[in-house]
Amino acid sequence: MPQYDKADIERRMAGAVESLKGDLGGLRTGRANTSLLDPVVVEVYGSMMPLSSVATVNAPEPRMLSVQVWDKSNMSAVEKGITKANLGLNPMTDGQTIRLPMPDLTEERRKELAKLAGQYAEKAKIAIRNVRRDAMESLKADEKKKDISEDERKRLEDEVQKLTDGYVKDTDDAAAKKEQEILTQ
Repeated sequence: MPQYDKADIERRMAGAVESLKGDLGGLRTGRANTSLLDPVVVEVYGSMMPLSSVATVNAPEPRMLSVQVWDKSNMSAVEKGITKANLGLNPMTDGQTIRLPMPDLTEERRKELAKLAGQYAEKAKIAIRNVRRDAMESLKADEKKKDISEDERKRLEDEVQKLTDGYVKDTDDAAAKKEQEILTQ
């Protein structure tokens, strides 16, 4: 039974690109984005829970996030969680809602965020290359076991390389788009 599985390799490479897009979505660009609060955890009911488990997050205005806490007794815990997340946001309590105005980004902070986007992209490319390496190793193992011929192995290696190039290009495109968004807001 051959070890090489093209569908699995595509799934893993696509997963690396999707993970990158999720990471990039969490970078602040000056515009309010609900995914900015995804990493926030809140200590409620004696355990740490994601913010999305205790409140609803909305973006009612382009430069404002609104956090509607479901249980009023959790207001201070949610506020602490947002502050501890160190996102550069200043929570303002208004009844059962916490308002988070988006501060303007300084030029220095924009450059830091653009550099961070590039680092995320590089990690995704490393993950894609690791998948390529695994695929190449499984092709060599298949050839050694006589499951495939040398010509077949070379053809499949070219196919894997083309897949890799495509996903690396997707990664570069996503990072470039995000860097442009950060620098021009």
